[in-house]
Amino acid sequence: MAETKYIFTTGGVASSLGKGIISSSLAKLLIARGFRVTIQKLDPYINIDPGTLNPYEHGECYVTDDGAETDLDLGHYERFTNEPTSQANNVTTGRIYQAVIDKERRGDYLGETVQVIPHITDEIKHRIQILGNSRKFDFVITEIGGTVGDIESLPYIEAVRQMKWEFGNRCLVIHLTLVPFLASSGELKTKPTQHSVKTLLESGVQPDIIVCRTEKHLNQALRNKIALFCNVTPSAVIESIDVETIYDVPMLMRDEKLDQVVLEKMQVPIRKEPDLIKWEEFLFRLKHPVGEVKIGLVGKYVELKDSYKSILEAFIHAGAANQYKVHVRMIHSESINESSVNKLLADLDGILVAPGFGERGIDGKICSIKYARENNVPFLGICLGMQCAVVEFGRNVLGLKDAHSTEMNASTSYPVIDIMADQKSVSNKGGTMRLGSYPCSIRKDSLAYKIYGIAEIRERHRHRYEFNNAYLEQFEKAGMLPVGINKTDNLVEMIELQGHPWFLAVQFHPEYRSTVANPHPLFVNFVAAAITHLKKRQ
Repeated sequence: MAETKYIFTTGGVASSLGKGIISSSLAKLLIARGFRVTIQKLDPYINIDPGTLNPYEHGECYVTDDGAETDLDLGHYERFTNEPTSQANNVTTGRIYQAVIDKERRGDYLGETVQVIPHITDEIKHRIQILGNSRKFDFVITEIGGTVGDIESLPYIEAVRQMKWEFGNRCLVIHLTLVPFLASSGELKTKPTQHSVKTLLESGVQPDIIVCRTEKHLNQALRNKIALFCNVTPSAVIESIDVETIYDVPMLMRDEKLDQVVLEKMQVPIRKEPDLIKWEEFLFRLKHPVGEVKIGLVGKYVELKDSYKSILEAFIHAGAANQYKVHVRMIHSESINESSVNKLLADLDGILVAPGFGERGIDGKICSIKYARENNVPFLGICLGMQCAVVEFGRNVLGLKDAHSTEMNASTSYPVIDIMADQKSVSNKGGTMRLGSYPCSIRKDSLAYKIYGIAEIRERHRHRYEFNNAYLEQFEKAGMLPVGINKTDNLVEMIELQGHPWFLAVQFHPEYRSTVANPHPLFVNFVAAAITHLKKRQ
């Protein structure tokens, strides 16, 4: 196509209806038709990015190849489309205002009074169009966080209004809303949808398509009613019923003809039918497992599953690849100690110690790793999970009783994990860690090499502390091998344990790279090892 087209996804009535999943599903369908598509998230909070947010506040912080700390929805975008995202794919109000204020301080506005309209809205429109102006994409799908009517979302809705006016049929708005079922009357109610669209209309934006999130099927009479009251055609009222897994949604949207309606309304010639054969194969393997395996996820944010969203999705991909259902048991690391560890972990087929920051729950993580090491249970450590594995081995195998990370104990006698040299002068917290994709060289005589099948890889990072190379020789002699090294900075990226059936820990975050099309090999092999362990126990 000659000019990039822009699709906006807004939400009403309630948050967490699934704007990200609808956006990702539409992107998947358009890509399956041969179009080039990317997805962008506009977040209305004033934080520059989610990097400094507690996971309890906003779920996990997702990291892109170029080192952007972003909203977790970008993980969904990548998992569905198999296309990498970047800094340009996540924009926050904080970043918008920072850019405008910086321009004002430099004198770029030549003495003008700086206002929300046009200066803030111009900056928003500029950020939306960065991806389109790159000429790499036929469609840019932009998800607007929050719900219509939120004070903080108003500048974004105004920017959408302006772009619809300026770009005509190159812009389209999809509004996702709730059609609740009232058990007392046995009815689906459309009034919340009507009010939500009315609120959007008050801002000057007419939605082109309405996607109705519902737990019961919409009959044609209800679709006609919504169409009549919301100024859309009945074919533009799309049902999004609750499904077994989020990976069903692209198929549901295909059956509802969402992508077809979008193309017709934007006057884009419909190419081939969407090729979803591999997606359907994935769903078949996912829904027809030949067995079940139990893996414990040990972390300190387990009350909120979104804190480990990418890890949980990576297990879904790996489970489907092995045609096994992976039951992930979320175990709070603060609940684990020497007296409880056997009871909590004894029936597991694999143990993953999750990433995180801070001292809370550290002892439980170390205790879990000791259990996995001594009982030959398959173990995968990620980021802090690797650091805890180093601490556990230092204490209980090397006899370095005070071994620790200087993050947790600055005065430890044996700082087996220490802050990186280039982090020692850092004072600001936001965007200052080792972030993004870095190379790693893998030893060819290692389990890691058998898993990856190549010696040179790139993985994404988010951390400040590293293995202390002063202890490298001691660890290697005792059987904890540094099998992955960043040769540029001489950093240990991967360790594995000699004599153990499957014990591997990594400083990076492999979960960020796992997609439906390309499940991450570490997770696939870890699940396979857990299956082997299960069969031996049986």
